[in-house]
Amino acid sequence: MPQTDHRIRRAALQRLEDLGRAGVTQLPRKEPQAVADIPTGSGETLEVIQGEVAACTLCHELATTRTQTVFGVGNPRARLCFLGEAPGADEDRQGEPFVGRAGKLLTDIIEKGMKLQRSDVHILNILKCRPPGNRNPLPDEAANCSGFLDRQLAVIQPEFICCLGAVAAHNLLDTTTPIGRMRGQFYDYGSIRVMCTYHPAYLLRNPAAKQQTWDDIQMLMREMGTAAMSR
Repeated sequence: MPQTDHRIRRAALQRLEDLGRAGVTQLPRKEPQAVADIPTGSGETLEVIQGEVAACTLCHELATTRTQTVFGVGNPRARLCFLGEAPGADEDRQGEPFVGRAGKLLTDIIEKGMKLQRSDVHILNILKCRPPGNRNPLPDEAANCSGFLDRQLAVIQPEFICCLGAVAAHNLLDTTTPIGRMRGQFYDYGSIRVMCTYHPAYLLRNPAAKQQTWDDIQMLMREMGTAAMSR
């Protein structure tokens, strides 16, 4: 079973349980789709998905402790997405991903390192709500959000994803390989090329890893340049 289908099915089962408790007894049958299977002309929009995210209460703890959901920001047709793990306190307050100290470092990587504008890329997270105390996402929480993430990616249709940190890489690629061993190579998520590097928050605690991250970003830039030339 494809990894995206597996996570979507888990989220759908929990959703059905919630609907059953609410008194809903019948739904139209529809099979979940992987990113690569969703038609480009399906009529899906980021605005529609964002509205559903804002109303989501699948994760009771997150829904009752968040200030607001944090959907994503950037170019709706970006070639490159940066994927983090979850909003922090600053993001929960402002409603935008990567706006705290780690966000400033990510912006520097994009603008000073890659010579792009933050608005050129798309930035999003595995979770759309802040976990209490900034703990790591729980498996059920990531599963509940995975359908939203796949729908976002199907609309954006990026060519590349840069996973920031182990949580993002492990949840997207369904692996437990340490992030240090995932660096330096590309993975496939449907038709999307995926690269993994350290999270900016980790770099703030471990400045020595900045050089390794810059090596990863340079590798990504070379691959993106090659892809652009081949189109």
